[in-house]
Amino acid sequence: MSKKPNILIVMVDQLNGTLFPDGPVDWLHTPNLKKLAARSTRFANAYTASPLCAPGRASFMSGQLPRRTRVYDNAAEFASDIPTYAHHLRRAGYSTCLSGKMHFVGPDQLHGFEERLTTDVYPADFGWTPDYRKPGERIDWWYHNMGSVTNAGIGEISNQLEYDDEVAYHAKRKIYDLGRRQDGRPWMLTVSFTHPHDPYVARRKYWDLYDNCDHLLPDIPAFEYDNQDAHSKRIVDANDWRSFDISEENIRDSRRAYFANISYLDDKIGELLQTLEDVDQAGDTIIMFVSDHGDMLGERGLWFKMTFFEGSARVPLMICAPDMPEGRIAQPVSTLDVLPTLADLVGIEMSEIMPWTDGRSLVALSQGEANIQPVLMEYAAEASNAPLVAIREGAWKYIHCELDPPQLFNLDADPHELTNLAETSPEIAAMFAKRVSEYWSLDAYDQEVRQSQARRWVVYEALRNGSYFPWDYQPLQKASERYMRNHMDLNAVEERQRYPGD
Repeated sequence: MSKKPNILIVMVDQLNGTLFPDGPVDWLHTPNLKKLAARSTRFANAYTASPLCAPGRASFMSGQLPRRTRVYDNAAEFASDIPTYAHHLRRAGYSTCLSGKMHFVGPDQLHGFEERLTTDVYPADFGWTPDYRKPGERIDWWYHNMGSVTNAGIGEISNQLEYDDEVAYHAKRKIYDLGRRQDGRPWMLTVSFTHPHDPYVARRKYWDLYDNCDHLLPDIPAFEYDNQDAHSKRIVDANDWRSFDISEENIRDSRRAYFANISYLDDKIGELLQTLEDVDQAGDTIIMFVSDHGDMLGERGLWFKMTFFEGSARVPLMICAPDMPEGRIAQPVSTLDVLPTLADLVGIEMSEIMPWTDGRSLVALSQGEANIQPVLMEYAAEASNAPLVAIREGAWKYIHCELDPPQLFNLDADPHELTNLAETSPEIAAMFAKRVSEYWSLDAYDQEVRQSQARRWVVYEALRNGSYFPWDYQPLQKASERYMRNHMDLNAVEERQRYPGD
């Protein structure tokens, strides 16, 4: 290539990684993602840094765990002095653009992106701040509840469908614009959809694809409340399960709509990939497909995210790049690895910040080099009363919270995480407990979260008193620079905007 490769990052929201053991499972109607998978490095055991939108996304962009970014929850500010992959690429000469969701909280709504094509789907202020001072409190106006399950079904338009339609439209238009090659720089475009995140509402076109689906019930039925682990009890309570009567039909409809929305996304992603082909950019473009976290989808009676169990914490990750061969990688990896991998692929030096980065490049791993490192995860948001941490290494997953008994699972022998081995395998549990104490100071972590929450409650209540200035991103369009205007030469406009030329 005569210049550095372009980069297209497609991010989706709340997509369960167990549905991507080697690209999409066969029964999903996803022809475009299956074609992409066939030419990608496929990471079968990729994990989010935190199973919640804002902390997971801040970590994905920065390569740092939530304790470093201080994005503990969905209302914690992402500080402007933390470099993201957008900063690194822009500094290296890339044009950088975002279409869609990234759930940035705070006045900085760009974080290295030169251009942002849409507003976000969620608020940018501190209103969704949890409060560890009130353990067990449920904040009804913004906490998840089971209405997403009981109201699942068909909808031709919804808040989220409207958003993702807009995201895809602007992204396609941007690819056409980039294809005209009026900017000589290489480019990075991140396209971030909000589906298949609940509410579980899908268009009939996609709903009908799963009429006879054999996967509309969870593999593991709901546990009785008393049989849930301590953190799962907190999640169930936070989701207000006692106020809803969940039927088998509700479960089937929710999962069916979820699968349908994966197919909806597949169509949108197919449009993006076709547009790349139409403007002759496909051969010069690295393509990454990833999610911020997963969705439990009713397994063991849990829905949505907020837990380190596989359905919530595991995500799809596929990278199509010249230096990364096609094939499946079983070694556990993290979304923290995205930033250093992108830097490696385009030749960006990371030594200035590597001591404060928690990820590693996946290029050598994809080429067969042994590079075994533990995958670390953190969670300190709603449904927790103290931070939770987890380590995935080899076949093992260890989950720790100062308030709860530890959990230890062998995922090779027990992929559904039904047997806690913390007491029956004490030597292994003790090894991981020692690792936790080496990686984290949990008392200090807890105090940092509490301090952050208390500060944000004061600031939020203050800024809501009197005149309110929102931080929500307002997309700017210069109407006087679009289409034909009288300071332009019509012939030049027509020639410049056409690709390919006559």
